[in-house]
Amino acid sequence: MKKFIISPDSFKGSMSSIEICGIIKTKIKEFYPHSEVVEIPIADGGEGTSDCFIQLLGAEKVCIEATGPYNEKLIGYYARTGDTAVLETAMFAGLTLAEGRLNPASTTTFGVGTMIRHAVENGCREIIIGLGGSCTNDAGTGMASALGVRFKNKEGEEFIPTGATLGEIAHIDTILADRFLKDCKITAMCDIDNPMYGKTGAAYVYAPQKGADGEMVLLLDKNLMELADTIKSQLGVDVSEIPGSGAAGAMGAGIVAFLNGSLKPGIETILDLIGFDDKVKDADIIFTGEGKIDGQSLRGKVVIGVAARAAKKDVPVVAIVGDVGDGAEAVYDMGVTAIVSINRVALPFEKAKARSKKDLADTMDMILRLMKNRVI
Repeated sequence: MKKFIISPDSFKGSMSSIEICGIIKTKIKEFYPHSEVVEIPIADGGEGTSDCFIQLLGAEKVCIEATGPYNEKLIGYYARTGDTAVLETAMFAGLTLAEGRLNPASTTTFGVGTMIRHAVENGCREIIIGLGGSCTNDAGTGMASALGVRFKNKEGEEFIPTGATLGEIAHIDTILADRFLKDCKITAMCDIDNPMYGKTGAAYVYAPQKGADGEMVLLLDKNLMELADTIKSQLGVDVSEIPGSGAAGAMGAGIVAFLNGSLKPGIETILDLIGFDDKVKDADIIFTGEGKIDGQSLRGKVVIGVAARAAKKDVPVVAIVGDVGDGAEAVYDMGVTAIVSINRVALPFEKAKARSKKDLADTMDMILRLMKNRVI
């Protein structure tokens, strides 16, 4: 073996993709000390996206102050290379920022808009936004407000909507935002295809994970439906059925409606931007992975994106994962050669995550022993 590629997603809640790369590389070098090891940590829109670009592209880390999901002041950052900025929604509206006080009816994406504004004011003309890991359900209205979109109720009073008040929007004015963003290309990285509302929409599918009970889900879904109607009647855009419009609490819909942006699969956007195809030339094997692989992994996740590119170059792909769920075997038809779980002992997640780094190292040791001795 002369060339190894390591290109995993993070294991949510336990290891970042950068940490995973480091552990796997260390083990590879124990068995193949003279091999070339290329680390390509991937985050396809969620937490860690900016860090990946900072490492992969040598991008500048731009620090800013903005407000979090409950309007508290936070320090965050985004990645910048040339006139391109890569931002993550999770930086100022992430689920971890609301731990212990989850309430998607009250949280806002205003801080995300502040981050976009900062990038544009400082010369960025291509904005790439990762939509993963949000604690919000405001359809990006907070973000839009920070960029100059004005929302008014029936009484003509201007306000910044949240998930609980989207239904109160009677008038939308995008003139200032259109002017501010007129020379910008905005792309949202989105690895889900859920619509804005309905049984498979933002509220029903994702709001419970953000703290919503059954009653709140009904309210949030109703408000999203009403907002979609308002957007269609006033802005002439039907965002309700756009695949991915339900991403990040329907922020996907807001990107399209309020910022004239587009939604694209996160993994494809990232692999193109980092020149993945060139990096894997002449590779002998690729190690990828994610926290859990199952039927959902077929919908634009990192493992499938990496495997699809690798298949074109006939490079074997081993997916190192935490859990293996129902439907995972379907990935074998999409370029994955083998799936290996690092879970060595049956434990609840809270206990398993504490030993995940050692378990990953031990699992790689086992795989590499098999390879070195040519058992596989």
